[in-house]
Amino acid sequence: MDADFWRERWQLGQTGFHKSRVNPLLQRWWPELNAQAGTTVFVPLCGKSLDMLWLSEQGYPVLGVELSRLALEDFIDEHALECQWHSDDSFAVAECGSLTLLCGDFFALTSEHLRDTSVIYDRAALIALPPPMRKRYVAHLRENLPGGWRLLLITLDYPQSDRAGPPFSVPDAEVRELFAGSAISVLHQSDVLGDHPVFRDQGMTSLAERVYLISDC
Repeated sequence: MDADFWRERWQLGQTGFHKSRVNPLLQRWWPELNAQAGTTVFVPLCGKSLDMLWLSEQGYPVLGVELSRLALEDFIDEHALECQWHSDDSFAVAECGSLTLLCGDFFALTSEHLRDTSVIYDRAALIALPPPMRKRYVAHLRENLPGGWRLLLITLDYPQSDRAGPPFSVPDAEVRELFAGSAISVLHQSDVLGDHPVFRDQGMTSLAERVYLISDC
């Protein structure tokens, strides 16, 4: 699960985690965050997600971070975005109007990068990481976000023994442990195994998808 693993996935086109449409759970539950128009939304491990375009179209500047330059260049080319690239100490940065895309290691983010961010959308970051990295990911996020942040988090929960990740299973109990001290609400939960025949064919016996609203206290 090192950097080369993810870069290779993009180079080989092994990107089943990328969705060809905006996530309907984002569209359904976004209003629960009560984010004011103009609030910057942070999208960690953003890939070339169409969700970023949707958020931008709703009036929210987007800050995405992604390890793969190929993923970001594909995103820019596929949507004919006009972008200017430059570099800071840790990232190659594409400025694309209301979209700012950082190419580099999530763990190189500092509080300076996130100083204007109070809302986070995580559909594919937490579930992309094995357990030790999940703890480090959440700790780094909480350490560098300004106070009063709110997170819309989407997870998958299944018997991890059924298949190797990614995507990894993140049970409800782990979410509550990782974000202990925060306000945590489950907005939505559903059985989605029928929507993922590949997982079912791999022997997965159950698959729950949850949407959380998590707020800094």
